[in-house]
Amino acid sequence: MTFLLKPGELSLKKGNKAIFQRILLRNLTALLAGTSAQIQSRDGRIYVNCADEAAEQAESAFSHLSGITGWARARTAEKTENAVIAACVEEARLCFEEGAKSFKFESRRTDKSFPLTSYKLNCAAGEAVLNALPNFKVNVKNPDVKICVEIRERAFIYGKEKPALRGLPVGSAGRGLLLLSGGIDSPVAGFLMLLRGLRLNAIYFHAYPYTSNEAKQKAVMLAALLRRYSINLKLFVANFASVQQRIKERAPEAWATILLRMAMMEMASMVARREKCACLVTGESLSQVASQTVENIASTQSRATLPVLRPLIGMDKESIIKKAVKIGSYPISILPYTDCCSIFSPEHPVLHSRTDEAARLYSALELDFSKIELETPAI
Repeated sequence: MTFLLKPGELSLKKGNKAIFQRILLRNLTALLAGTSAQIQSRDGRIYVNCADEAAEQAESAFSHLSGITGWARARTAEKTENAVIAACVEEARLCFEEGAKSFKFESRRTDKSFPLTSYKLNCAAGEAVLNALPNFKVNVKNPDVKICVEIRERAFIYGKEKPALRGLPVGSAGRGLLLLSGGIDSPVAGFLMLLRGLRLNAIYFHAYPYTSNEAKQKAVMLAALLRRYSINLKLFVANFASVQQRIKERAPEAWATILLRMAMMEMASMVARREKCACLVTGESLSQVASQTVENIASTQSRATLPVLRPLIGMDKESIIKKAVKIGSYPISILPYTDCCSIFSPEHPVLHSRTDEAARLYSALELDFSKIELETPAI
């Protein structure tokens, strides 16, 4: 079985292209581990050869690989006119049997020594298909299937190209730490940053016994889902029960959520630096909840010592949910287990905090993060 993969945005990187391509191939190799697949990269294409029984695993790997625009199962043929036309007819026959009613050919001739120009190859292949399959109609404007022919070191013929994630290879933009909650937003935020090449670790703030172990397991499940895209993602779980108890005892109730998020930012920054992460990632969306007003974001960010990336900042909830459904995190996120941001949540929270007042209240908490338990569950 031969697959043809099309690299995407990295083709625009010019002088840095080789670096991005090396990372892409490294990620692909990791995702294909155990398949005995052979990978080759030539002239803007990646070819994967694997046993037929490994094809399903290979396609799963391609669907989780950022940095390519699409892939297809490809037929190969010798670079002779007869061999290429015969392969075109067989590919068309398969498409017709799978339900396509109309087709067009689109050829690309990288090897100019091939006797037919791209236009003449399209015509010859189309004529051969019409002779072999008279009920299969040509439609150059809106075909059911576009059959592509690429004349390179060999001839590759494929139809029904499958779309991929696009974006940049994970790891090409460094490493970040995702503040992962059990909700809908943060997994989507992490996914979007993976598509920009950021390799992720994640931290989840637990509050046992105020929150259940089922709530922690939700975070583990979400991290496992993201790990399929961000190879080697590690999850850190920090028990913040003592922090929340301290906030409850020493701070005004209206400030509980702001002070908790400030503590999360400080703890996350400490873990991120230890793990050599260059930034933090959150699922904040402007004014979606009380803690995400401009003023409150400024207060919570004041304890971060690294850049904070917020890919959802301008998205509405409906758009975020659609993305969560698409990547498969939504059914996990809506499991009915309360996370630590929800407990002790004030009925009337501060909406427009001042950073100086936030700093004063936070200082009065006298938090000691060296005593916070940090575990790394298997995912």
